[in-house]
Amino acid sequence: MSHGHSHGGGGCQCAAEREEPPEQRGLAYGLYLRIDLERLQCLNESREGSGRGVFKPWEERTDRSKFVESDADEELLFNIPFTGNVKLKGIIIMGDDDESHPSEMRLISRFSNVYHLSIHISKNFGADTTKVFYIGLRGEWTELRRHEVTICNYEASANPADHKVHQVTPQTHFIS
Repeated sequence: MSHGHSHGGGGCQCAAEREEPPEQRGLAYGLYLRIDLERLQCLNESREGSGRGVFKPWEERTDRSKFVESDADEELLFNIPFTGNVKLKGIIIMGDDDESHPSEMRLISRFSNVYHLSIHISKNFGADTTKVFYIGLRGEWTELRRHEVTICNYEASANPADHKVHQVTPQTHFIS
């Protein structure tokens, strides 16, 4: 593969040679399988539930039949719960090639141990509404380890009415 520079007889160690081929690149954007779609929310969507449709397989990223469009203004807010912990490494957002394409987004989360991610699309390139066809999330998933909750009642001081006490009558014998 020629990429415009010489290596002087040595092996190539540049990023261009190590980059994944396009057909394999999509495998890394498979975190959509780890999204809890039943609990996913998209606020300010014009059609109820349409925000879920933009999280789809890499192979379907060019499908224009499923999309989300903002309702009252250009903002969209996605609240994305995962089924485990995620180390987020990349995001792809695909929109139309016009002014409705997102121009600014904010991510509300830490990226090394994420079990919930919020994506706020705050601006587009000048349209009244924002339109998104695909959101791809790349990263590593690990199973969520939750500890069971134990419900315990502790008494600061004992309430005698809660405790039955068996009275033992001592017997004393008198010797005369």
